[in-house]
Amino acid sequence: MLSSAPFECPSGLLAHAQQHLPLKTAVVNAEKETVMTSAKLATEHNLIEPILVGDAGAINSIATAINWDIGKFTVVDAGSEIEAAKLSVGLARSGEVFALMKGHIHSETLMQEALQRKQGIRLKRRPSHAFYMTVPGNEQGICITDAVINVLPRVKQKIEIARNVIELMHALGTPKPRVAMISGTELLTPEMPSSMDAAEVVKAAESGALPGAEIAGPMSLDVAISEQAATIKGVNNAVAGKADVLLVPNLEAGEILFKQMVYSMSATAAGLVLGMKVPIMLTSRADPPEARLASAALASVYVAHRDL
Repeated sequence: MLSSAPFECPSGLLAHAQQHLPLKTAVVNAEKETVMTSAKLATEHNLIEPILVGDAGAINSIATAINWDIGKFTVVDAGSEIEAAKLSVGLARSGEVFALMKGHIHSETLMQEALQRKQGIRLKRRPSHAFYMTVPGNEQGICITDAVINVLPRVKQKIEIARNVIELMHALGTPKPRVAMISGTELLTPEMPSSMDAAEVVKAAESGALPGAEIAGPMSLDVAISEQAATIKGVNNAVAGKADVLLVPNLEAGEILFKQMVYSMSATAAGLVLGMKVPIMLTSRADPPEARLASAALASVYVAHRDL
């Protein structure tokens, strides 16, 4: 059943972000009203200082239509979404902006430019995506990773995904986040490869590969988030029933989980690409303005933490 509750940008996250200066951000292909409205909202909340990249005529027309004076902001003209992606990534690579906001552009197009080895903004680490999920009336969030970039990660990739999300959770003020390696079972089951991968990640964490976090798994979703389920099933560790992060076995599982929360619980999904020179605010095209605002707040908090 679909939820009819209104979406909310978590006030605690917003207040945390507003402690920092607005984040200079390239809005990639900003030539649609939904994108411009989201950028305006983030600007009015002092989260970003936008550079608007895309069809300059359309951008200026939309700004007038939504009553947004963009005279003090830079508009970079681009003739296509590919050109907009190239120009925006170039701004990030040169240090002129410290974040990218996905506009009216396919995620694949933007990520293809961002991941270019010579002209992109990739680092030596593997990039991954995290959704910071909150539900109306509850400031306590939970991360789902990776539901966007890494399609079928195995052990080495999952260790990198964990490392990226641990850094994000530290930025959010959780000094030792509890990371659950999600599978369909708590038992090592060769027929369920995610359970075997989870055990390998936990082993690596125990050897010091993932400091600053509690890592446990494999565990099913109910054990990860419900103390009652964990008790009934006899699972007793630092993560069971209290997970801050759900590291899903593959992109499909993460996609289903985050969209179920959005549509059944009115969850706000703040989405960021992590592990690159600058974070990329990457949300679903169908996401509401609250999710885009929360993504901008999350990017601000993340960048401020990385600069410490």
